[in-house]
Amino acid sequence: MIDWHGSPRAGLAMTRKTITRADLCEAVYQKVGLSRTESATLVELVLKEITDCLERGETVKLSSFGSFVVRKKGQRIGRNPKTGKEVPISPRRVMVFKPSAILKQRINSGPDGGEPDEP
Repeated sequence: MIDWHGSPRAGLAMTRKTITRADLCEAVYQKVGLSRTESATLVELVLKEITDCLERGETVKLSSFGSFVVRKKGQRIGRNPKTGKEVPISPRRVMVFKPSAILKQRINSGPDGGEPDEP
């Protein structure tokens, strides 16, 4: 799904692309051999299960990929940067993604050699 191409100035460069649900369904269709409808259903079921677990406040850990963790943040006082006025920030739940060491290693040893992104 990510297109790698040669660049005379920088060796290999990565063309940025946002991967969509449709892209995931197409990848399952191409690699697993299910029908397009079955592939789409499978992707949707996996995403729904992850979403349902996170809604219940459960951690979703995918081995060799990472963990989705729901954290509770308490009420606090923030400041409007424009006016400087203090405003209360209500308690809420936030989701964070913690990549596994294996994923971090794969990202940093990719075809671009782990060099920083170009501006």
